[in-house]
Amino acid sequence: MQRPFRFAVQATNAKSAAEWRDLVRKVEDLGYSTLFLADHYLGPGPARRAAHTPEQDLAPIAAMAAAAAVTSTLRIGCRVFCVDYHVPAVLAKEAATLELLSDGRLELGLGGGWSEGEYQAMGIPFDRPGRRIAKLEEVVALVKAHFAGQELDCTGEFVNVRGYSGTPPPVRRPHPPIMIGGGKKRVLSLAGREADIASISNVPFVAVNEDGLTPEAEAARRVGFVRAAAGDRFAELDIESSPYFTEITDDAKPVLERVATNVRMQAELLADHPNVLIGSAEAVSERLIARREKIGFNYVSVQQSQIERFAPIAARLRGR
Repeated sequence: MQRPFRFAVQATNAKSAAEWRDLVRKVEDLGYSTLFLADHYLGPGPARRAAHTPEQDLAPIAAMAAAAAVTSTLRIGCRVFCVDYHVPAVLAKEAATLELLSDGRLELGLGGGWSEGEYQAMGIPFDRPGRRIAKLEEVVALVKAHFAGQELDCTGEFVNVRGYSGTPPPVRRPHPPIMIGGGKKRVLSLAGREADIASISNVPFVAVNEDGLTPEAEAARRVGFVRAAAGDRFAELDIESSPYFTEITDDAKPVLERVATNVRMQAELLADHPNVLIGSAEAVSERLIARREKIGFNYVSVQQSQIERFAPIAARLRGR
């Protein structure tokens, strides 16, 4: 049984408060399920270029709160909060507050971090992957305990929180939907066990990877890690992916060639890459249906620049 389609927009930039309000209202009016921010902080300069992080003007928590205040049905989230960038107990409290003030529209994304350059630029130690994921596991447990409302006693290597109850209580029980994102087996297995939404991070732009897998096969392997860990609850999970290169056009060839030059991959292989959606509205719709069948993606996040052009596809497929 396949999960119905949902569509989100990842938006991170606005030149004024009025522009941000107008943008998030447009996202809601066009029928998207969710507005995501991202957890990046570097402004223009050599550090951001070295870190390979996207352009982002707005910090997520304040922007999510502002978005919730001017909408009524749009879900709000961050894709995803890096647990190393936030004091765990404070992040749990912020999440509980956002859940309350949005009337239960929070989707809480959590991840272990990936951009060593961004860590360095902000003066944050970048630990080895195993320790970053171990910390993520402890933070997920803390967040769930906070929403449970009982007196906290979370003791571990990274999280030590005790002696008080988490408030405010969640609008949705037992907690708002939790998204866990990543690309490796350990973090995706954690998502299968603990998350409501598993976010599959970008697949490398290569014809085949070191294991001999095409990008499509690699994406399917990652979803397989989620499935194996989730067991019977897999049918209840949304599987989210972001086609970073999305353009709705009736002349796909020149766009694919331009992107191919950017990512250094053959254009004829690019159309089937899981993080690419380039083509006519009809072709893109068919590709999304095929990817859900082959890989499992039912929750699709598009970039801020594609809000209007992608909206007819979202309207056609959402809920199906």
